[in-house]
Amino acid sequence: MGPDEHPASLSQQLQRGNLMAAACPSRDVLKHVTSRWGVLVLMALETDTLRFSALRRAVGGVSERMLAQTLQWLEGDGLVERIAYDVVPPHVEYSLTPLGREAAEKVRVLADWIETSLPRIARAWEERQRD
Repeated sequence: MGPDEHPASLSQQLQRGNLMAAACPSRDVLKHVTSRWGVLVLMALETDTLRFSALRRAVGGVSERMLAQTLQWLEGDGLVERIAYDVVPPHVEYSLTPLGREAAEKVRVLADWIETSLPRIARAWEERQRD
């Protein structure tokens, strides 16, 4: 910090976030976005608006409870929009907000890297098993 710089106020720190600080609220967002189901939900909704059942089919292996919880987290963080239609039977659709589309782009880069690097990762698994 230079002589003319002042430490950031608490409100400025909260606005920016500090993932390394234990009490930083951005850690909750990180947990929601990078959880196994959060990443997959963001990727599934990246190009489509989906109903709950279609989203559950798209994200293989997720339980109804975990999908509902993940959607609530992502909706609370402003990444997913839940649209409920006033019809019988109930009709609810989920889509990404503009902020959610940004997040989906970021996690897709990581997911793409994992998929293209899987042969090298598998070799590392095999080497560890031999040791």
